[in-house]
Amino acid sequence: MDFLDRLGLEHPVVQAGMGGGVATAELAGAVSAAGGLGTIATMPSATFGAQLAAARRRADGRPVAANLLVPFARPAHLRACVQAGAALVVFHGGIGRRWFSDLREAGVLAFSTVGSVEQARAALAAGADGLVVQGAEAGGHLMGDEPLRTLLPRVRGLGTFPVLAAGGVADYRDVVAVLDAGADAAVAGTRFLMTSESRAHPLYKQRVQEATRTVRTMLFGVGWPLAHRVVPNAATDRWLNEAGEAPLWLRGVGRASAPLARVLPLRAGNAMTSRQRVGVPLFGPALPLVGMPAASVDWTALYAGETVRRIDDIVSVRDAVERLTSRSGPSRPSS
Repeated sequence: MDFLDRLGLEHPVVQAGMGGGVATAELAGAVSAAGGLGTIATMPSATFGAQLAAARRRADGRPVAANLLVPFARPAHLRACVQAGAALVVFHGGIGRRWFSDLREAGVLAFSTVGSVEQARAALAAGADGLVVQGAEAGGHLMGDEPLRTLLPRVRGLGTFPVLAAGGVADYRDVVAVLDAGADAAVAGTRFLMTSESRAHPLYKQRVQEATRTVRTMLFGVGWPLAHRVVPNAATDRWLNEAGEAPLWLRGVGRASAPLARVLPLRAGNAMTSRQRVGVPLFGPALPLVGMPAASVDWTALYAGETVRRIDDIVSVRDAVERLTSRSGPSRPSS
C-alpha cells in the first residue's frame, strides 16, 4: 500500500509544518478538507492537542498531520498526537528517535525531515517510517544545503520507503517534477503561507508578495540556531553582510543559546518577541502573526522559500490546492 492509499489522500500534496502559530486548525483543516494533508505545527502543548482535534473536525474526518520541532517536543505533544488521531508525525530539527516506538505502537506514521543523504541514513536506521527530503530552496528552518533536484534522487536511491519532497513547490509543475523524481507527495510551505486561512501577519504576506529574493541566514537563531531562509527586512538589512552572515559574535550568541530550546517553554518565545527591536540583535525564531504590531515584521523572521519569485497573490486554501494539483490551475512562469 502506497503513502496516499495508507492515509486516504486524494492529492499528493502536503502542507508544510509552519510553526509559530501560522498553521492552526483553520489552515490545516482546510488543506485536508480539500484532499491534501494539512499539518498542525509545534505550539505550546496546552493548545496543540485542541488544534489537532479542531483541524480533524474541519477536515470532515480526513487525515491531519503534526509537525514537531525536536528541540521543543515534549511528551505532552506526543500524547496529543495519539489522542487526537494524527495520521502522521513529522519530526524536524532532529531525528526524533525517542518517539518512534510509541507512535508505531499507536499506529501513527513517524517521518523525519532530512537535508542530506547522511541524515537520511541516520533517520532510517533509527526506525523512521519515511522521510521528508528538504531542499535548500525551502523556507523556514533548513536541514541541509543541497538543492532538492539533486538530493531527492540520492535519497530515493537508499531503498523503498515513503518520501515527501519539500522545497521549491509553488504549482502543479513542481508537484509533477518531484513525483517524477520518485517522491510520493510534494510538501508546500510558502504557497500555503500565502492563503487567507494562514495566520501570518498581513504585512508579512505583503512582504512575501513583493519579495524578489530570499536570504539564508542564522540571524533569527537565539534559542534555536538552525539555518533558515527568510525574506529580507530591516533586521537583515541592519545585521547581515552580502553573504547573509551576521557578525561572528552574534552567531556565537545563537550557538550558546541553543540549549534553551530544551528547557524553556514555547510561550517564552512570545515574551522575547515583544521585546525585540531592530537595533538590539537578539532575534529568536518567532514570526509575525495576525494581531501583532505592524512594526514586528521588521524584527521577526519572515520565513519563505525561493518560490517567492513565483507566488505573488493571496488565495484560499482550496484555490492553493487546485493550483498544486490541476494542470489548468493558474501559475506564473518560472523566473
